[in-house]
Amino acid sequence: MKRYRLIEHTADAGLIAYGGNLAEAFGNAAYGMFSIIADLRAVRAVESRQVELEGKDLEALLFDWLNTLLYFFDTDTLLLRGFDINELTENRLKATCYGERYSPSRHRLKIGVKSATYHMLVVDRDKSRVRVIFDI
Repeated sequence: MKRYRLIEHTADAGLIAYGGNLAEAFGNAAYGMFSIIADLRAVRAVESRQVELEGKDLEALLFDWLNTLLYFFDTDTLLLRGFDINELTENRLKATCYGERYSPSRHRLKIGVKSATYHMLVVDRDKSRVRVIFDI
């Protein structure tokens, strides 16, 4: 199964992420987002971050999840490529994320992602897929 598919959107970027379950789709959405930001082939899983979020619903969790990961990149220049979602309920997410700090000599950045948006955001519970548009 493919992890994600990029979708075009006027002046922005987006993706549809797939999974065997919603937790996997959330992880693949994060992987897809970081694939927009950088070439992940050179990124090693040498650092980890714990994420615990609560939200009013899965859509709010997806929005907060992706923007929390962008915060790690913006503040710590942490490129992430591995995502273990340990718990995902209608209003709670717990995960461990893996990656390493950006090094200009080793990593190639592609496009700056400012944030995930609610525009066209969809969590399809039946098909275990999500759609998100990013402000770039």
